[in-house]
Amino acid sequence: MKQLFLLVTLSILCSCSSSKYETIKNSAADYQVIPKPTSLTIQNGQFLLTENTKIIAAASLENEANYLSNLLTEVSNKEIAYTNAGSKKGSITLQIDPTIANEEGYTLVVKYDGITISGKTATGVFYGIQTLSQLIPVDKTLSKLAIPATIIEDSPRYVYRGMHLDVARHFFSTDFVKKYIDILAMHKMNTFHWHLTEDQGWRIEIKKYPKLTSIGANRKETIVGHGNTWNKENVQYDGIPYGGFYTQEEVKDIVAYATERHITIIPEIELPGHSLAAVTAYPELGNTGEQYEVGTRWGVFPEIYSPSEQTFTFLEDVLTEVMALFPSKLIHIGGDEAPKSQWENSKLAQEVIKKEGLKDEHELQSYFIRRIEKFLNSKGRNIIGWDEILEGGLAPNATVMSWRGEKGGIEAAKMKHDVVMTPTKYCYFDFYQTSKKEDEPLAIGGLTTVEDVYSYEPTPKELTAEEGKYVLGAQGNVWTEYMSTPEHVEYMILPRLTALSEVIWSKKEDKNWTNFQERLQHITKIYDAKNYNYAKHSLKSKEK
Repeated sequence: MKQLFLLVTLSILCSCSSSKYETIKNSAADYQVIPKPTSLTIQNGQFLLTENTKIIAAASLENEANYLSNLLTEVSNKEIAYTNAGSKKGSITLQIDPTIANEEGYTLVVKYDGITISGKTATGVFYGIQTLSQLIPVDKTLSKLAIPATIIEDSPRYVYRGMHLDVARHFFSTDFVKKYIDILAMHKMNTFHWHLTEDQGWRIEIKKYPKLTSIGANRKETIVGHGNTWNKENVQYDGIPYGGFYTQEEVKDIVAYATERHITIIPEIELPGHSLAAVTAYPELGNTGEQYEVGTRWGVFPEIYSPSEQTFTFLEDVLTEVMALFPSKLIHIGGDEAPKSQWENSKLAQEVIKKEGLKDEHELQSYFIRRIEKFLNSKGRNIIGWDEILEGGLAPNATVMSWRGEKGGIEAAKMKHDVVMTPTKYCYFDFYQTSKKEDEPLAIGGLTTVEDVYSYEPTPKELTAEEGKYVLGAQGNVWTEYMSTPEHVEYMILPRLTALSEVIWSKKEDKNWTNFQERLQHITKIYDAKNYNYAKHSLKSKEK
């Protein structure tokens, strides 16, 4: 009788407890998710995260289950373990659902007695986890973590959702690059554009050409402040040697880390311009035979690769090693800001122009890029380049990254080429975030507020519906001439990246600046919990 009484009592207690969390009424304030989901239905009830909560997933989702386990353990201070079997009641279940239409789509169902995250693929499941993480209370003083009940069906608007990081002007540790990738993953970004070579430093180990890092990765000093960036006169330098590069083992580790977070890394190897560091290491790749030094100031340098067979052999060797490290279908070859003066005065360059029946140096650049594209195509890869690659004729399979406004992207889309939009007005996160520049850390100039970013529409109105299909998405760019620390980079991207994430994920008709600002207040609490450095003043409305 005592045993029966105990069982009945426990049953009543459990029923009361379940009933309590089953009937709680939630409000819109409990669902501050960015980017805004396609569909979110408010439900009654809450799921209580406890030490008894388990994560259930098939072996094929072990990566996602372990990621969620680590995330929940961190926010709850409880060990939330993963298992591939067990009761779904009181658990968080991850599963594949082939009926979901979008490859990156997911469904998140939160009930008082369990959570289910379904994805068309493992990528969709991962994005469902990111949404779930934003529904968890941030306040670590709470004795109980209750997640509001909901049904969310979600998928992205664009297939390319990117962020760029320049590590050539200033070098950043592998730990920070991973942190950067984590920030991207949190925002459901799927592409990391890694700018690895520049006039001011070559940052990736190439085993066949060791001087690229022993010489090309190091500059003797760096310009101070804005200085006289565009000229060589009246410039002040800090007198401090600067360098750094990633070994191939470090690159492999970072690529694996990004892959676990469903992020593709697109490496950028600049050509034919922005090549001073490489030409300093190997002068025979240049046009003059002079011995140069790695760039110590910012701006555009006249040095450009010689269009010689020796140069093409060098670049093919470099790209062969790069392709072995990066599985990305796209390889970024730069193509921007390539002055032609050295080619104009080069006997060899003029001979190539004549031999190949080219009109001028612009067509020589197109010839140069087409040669590289043909090589990469032969290896199963395609090129992506800045919109200057349109000049002199666009390579057959190239994707264009439109940065000088939208004109290049529009032109390329009308030519039925894939396009990634990244115009300076909306997507350059090295610009100031407020007109009160005296309150800001040093930046290159310009002004791009959070509201500017949020107002952006990546598919230009000049395109027809059919042409608009060639706009893959958009990307934010982080050029680091004036960002020498991780904290400064974080400050420049947050919360502008947050705004961009909604622009390229959520439905155009769902965008609402006032509502976004309200949700932004919540996500900044997550930034605080993760100790991210962000521009708090930029949460205010756009300055006039």
